[in-house]
Amino acid sequence: MRDVLAEMWFLSCVTLLADPLIDYLRQLEAQGQTHVNVDDDARLLLREFYKRALGSTTSARPAVVAAPAQATQSSQRRASQTKASSEAQAPAQPASVGLVISGATEEEKLASLKQQASIWAPAKALGGLRETMVFSAGNPRADIMLVGEAPGFDEERLLEPFSGKAGQKLDAILRAMGTSRKDVYISNIVKFRPQMPNQTTSNRKLTRKEINVWLPFIQAEVNIVLPKVIIALGGAAAQAMIGVESSVSELRGEFHRYKGVPVRVTYHPSYILNDEATPEKRMLWLDMLSVMDLLALP
Repeated sequence: MRDVLAEMWFLSCVTLLADPLIDYLRQLEAQGQTHVNVDDDARLLLREFYKRALGSTTSARPAVVAAPAQATQSSQRRASQTKASSEAQAPAQPASVGLVISGATEEEKLASLKQQASIWAPAKALGGLRETMVFSAGNPRADIMLVGEAPGFDEERLLEPFSGKAGQKLDAILRAMGTSRKDVYISNIVKFRPQMPNQTTSNRKLTRKEINVWLPFIQAEVNIVLPKVIIALGGAAAQAMIGVESSVSELRGEFHRYKGVPVRVTYHPSYILNDEATPEKRMLWLDMLSVMDLLALP
């Protein structure tokens, strides 16, 4: 009877722990981490998982019955410590491992995040990005959060997202909505301009790895700003916020969700820089009207 109960206990542990453990390890891998520390209790359980997966019949079952109680007590102590620590943290603490947000105000929390972005090791390990960081701009308590892809030539030169001609177009869109740059929060998925050979004013598309490495920061920014709506400008921003590999034309026209916040996908301002009336311009404006309706703006 004891062996049967032990087997049932073990199978329930596998069911409850396997998926979260795999998700956690994948998250660490996306951030560039290749090793994790494992204590003796966890090592016993992992060894038994491995034996069961191989169909091993070695006589380690008594140790499994004894070790779980010890491991459970150790895990409970760690969970209690983690809970107490998380309750002491600011509410903007992201779920992403490796980021610690400090500060009492939104400005202080964003400054803490910006400092970590400037030395973000997983991004530096990838290579492929330039050295000048462009973090964010605008109101850290805004109802509207605009998310772009990455800094370009003008953004890198002026150290502000959505500068130059694309920025002027965005300013005009915001004015038409009855708001302005200082009233919204503006950021990019990636905080450094993508690098390419013989680069002058040209830009390249982001890679999936670059997007994944920087996702913890945009998640933290959403947690700090707490916008009522997010506008994803361009394909890379849309794919990062929604998590699907689809074009802007396929994703726009409806509200999606990111961490519970409504997300409207639309075209990047640089896509409609010409003065000609195009279907994309009309679609972009319809998307902005939907945002205004959502926020009950006049």
